[in-house]
Amino acid sequence: SNFRDSMRRGQRCGEHGFDFLDIGVSGGVWGLQVGYCMMVGGPKRAVDITKPVLDTLAPPNGWAHFGKNGAGHFVKMVHNGIEYGMMQAYGEGFELLHASEFALDMRTVAKVWLQGSVVRSWLLELLERAYEAEGSDLANIKGWVADSGEGRWTVKEAIDHDVPATVLAHSLFARFTSRQDDSYAMKVAAALRNQFGGHAVKTE
Repeated sequence: SNFRDSMRRGQRCGEHGFDFLDIGVSGGVWGLQVGYCMMVGGPKRAVDITKPVLDTLAPPNGWAHFGKNGAGHFVKMVHNGIEYGMMQAYGEGFELLHASEFALDMRTVAKVWLQGSVVRSWLLELLERAYEAEGSDLANIKGWVADSGEGRWTVKEAIDHDVPATVLAHSLFARFTSRQDDSYAMKVAAALRNQFGGHAVKTE
């Protein structure tokens, strides 16, 4: 949920005598095994009431109350924007590894980096699993990536607050690029190069 919707819902609930909590949840399908990270916004009295539930669902120190309504979903939104950037960085790095002359085994690279490397993370663990299942070429996976909205909201908030979130914006736009069979922008660039310099163009 967009944090601004959560702020509005919290206000409406309060006007009718109800408390509303916005709880951003991270952990995906693995949360059932390892617990869910939860980012909570809303009245403290409601948080106190639900604390046993939060303690049960989260791992130790895996949830926090961040303030008034909207705060929980705002923190989760930025979390997802960072996730976009991390995924894009892994993607670009592993593409460079894959394109090298060394015939590298991508799973081996991931496994080694998981052991003490400064770039180790749960995302890298998942990537190592993907390479185990799919092989270094990821041949059965199409390079088409959806977005669920949080990245767009994060970039919009960065613009509204004059925050230069260049990595987050690039990672969102990269997902847009992944869905293009043929880039109109690149057609324009090719046409211009042909016009000003006589450079060759590829035709349909």
